[in-house]
Amino acid sequence: MVIQLKIEHADLDALVDKAAQAPPVDELMFKRLKKRRLLLRDRIARLESLLTPPELA
Repeated sequence: MVIQLKIEHADLDALVDKAAQAPPVDELMFKRLKKRRLLLRDRIARLESLLTPPELA
């Protein structure tokens, strides 16, 4: 699951970079891509924190 999300995040990263380089930019689409990328990053972080055992003191 985490691997799939990381792949999707990388794909969105590439799309955002490509959209930023190729004018004219559809601002609404660009903002949606960036928002989706951010949501994926947060979801990946949450899943990874659940998979990582807590550190022993």
